[in-house]
Amino acid sequence: MINFKHFLILLFGILFSGCNSSELIENWKHPDIDTFEAQKVLVVGMTRDEKSRKNFEKKLVNQLEKNGVKALASYKVFETNYTEDPKTEKELLTLESNLTDQGFDAILISKVVGVEEKVTLAQAYKNMDRMFDSFKDDYYNNQNIYHNEKYYDEYKIYHAESTLYCVCPDRERETIWKGSIDITEPQRIEKAVNDYIKVLIWALKEQNVLMRAETDETDDLFFIDE
Repeated sequence: MINFKHFLILLFGILFSGCNSSELIENWKHPDIDTFEAQKVLVVGMTRDEKSRKNFEKKLVNQLEKNGVKALASYKVFETNYTEDPKTEKELLTLESNLTDQGFDAILISKVVGVEEKVTLAQAYKNMDRMFDSFKDDYYNNQNIYHNEKYYDEYKIYHAESTLYCVCPDRERETIWKGSIDITEPQRIEKAVNDYIKVLIWALKEQNVLMRAETDETDDLFFIDE
């Protein structure tokens, strides 16, 4: 039998993604953890575009703080030009130790992990729910396939993921939560960032990691400053 709470989460997820360019595909939470609240979270956005990275991290930090989570963007924490050169595992262990010394006990990292080209038959999709009375009607209504170059709609889906790691000094450093979010190529990159953050915050609340669902401020999520 389907758990009613899980059904509601799925239902609201479907409805919620309907007006967004982002959609939660799946998420996982450590089975031994019911709730997880961090004292201080480092927000990391991995992208080659420095401006986009700062914009994403700033907006996500803002939304976390609106929900009572103390967070700081990586561009304010990492040394200047830290991301320009590859880091060794030893250097990253040193970074984790430095973060715990600074009071951080969690890291929320987000990145695009793949891009998929999609093609839809625009007019054919519109006609799927129509029943034609004859060959003549069917042919007549779809003959633009032969002539219309825009019959096919091309777009991209970006497969992204966000992962929450514990870097607590008094417990094993482990994965707390992970979510996969698909982003359908929007007209504006700003909308993609806002929609992604809306879905991410919603998912974290529903899983009771970083913040609890009962302290919901969902309405604020629809007014992220651009």
